[in-house]
Amino acid sequence: MKDINITNNERAEVLIHALPYIQRFRGRTVVVKYGGNAMINAELKAAVIHDVVLMACVGIRAILVHGGGPEIEGVLKRMGKESRFVGGLRYTDEETMEVVQMVLCGKVNKDITALIQQAGGRAMGICGIDGALLRARRLKSAGEDLGLVGEIETVDTSVLEALLDSGTIPVVSSVALGTGEDEGRVLNINADTAAAKIAAAVGAEKLLLMTDVRGILRELGDPDSLIKVVNRQDLEALKKEGVVNKGMIPKVECCQLALEGGVKKAHIIDGRLPHALLIELFTDEGIGTMIE
Repeated sequence: MKDINITNNERAEVLIHALPYIQRFRGRTVVVKYGGNAMINAELKAAVIHDVVLMACVGIRAILVHGGGPEIEGVLKRMGKESRFVGGLRYTDEETMEVVQMVLCGKVNKDITALIQQAGGRAMGICGIDGALLRARRLKSAGEDLGLVGEIETVDTSVLEALLDSGTIPVVSSVALGTGEDEGRVLNINADTAAAKIAAAVGAEKLLLMTDVRGILRELGDPDSLIKVVNRQDLEALKKEGVVNKGMIPKVECCQLALEGGVKKAHIIDGRLPHALLIELFTDEGIGTMIE
């Protein structure tokens, strides 16, 4: 950690400023979708891990849902296997599914769990298969075959609730058990969607999606045009205006999914900024876009 040159009085002021937020969110559940550059850059990774541990230490029931696209891509390339995407989702054949399960549920999940333990937290790495946490049917995208890509049908929160009640941070990788004709098979799930569905199922106070952009920008490419607060009723208008477009559309739709499921507020925040989670949670101005 960097040595920040501030006085003890300034440290105390920071803590006092955060106190109302700590009191407000103590005992509440917050779901963090962890992905993007914050999973690759060592300094940003350490900041996220320490943020989540601090959240748990002040009584916030934190659930971390992670992706792992770059790691999966790296293994597939080493195997000489070309990736194909349909509507932004990775086409997942049997061989790719084996890699997804190995990388997400094995290496990435356990690496994150180990980092939380190292930072003084208590974590348990699980995937959507464990305790039948996530059950899904095969997803069709505009009639196109996506292979073993799933759409979540049910979320059994009992494993998550047991871990949270014991003071443990669940670290969840986004695969699911298939249903119907895919009963017992493992399906690949978009991590943003998994986080939104889990947030709704546990009645989360907040869903925080970590991305590689500032949030919703009024003017594309202008970080100063960040829209800090959006009412969910205004999202369709922003789509029609082209303000919400391209890669931001699925992020916004995941936020809508969570809000429709009962989550109080959803946030799209820039994971490239150190301690983005704490700034969004514990300051008046926040750091990204809040959708309510």
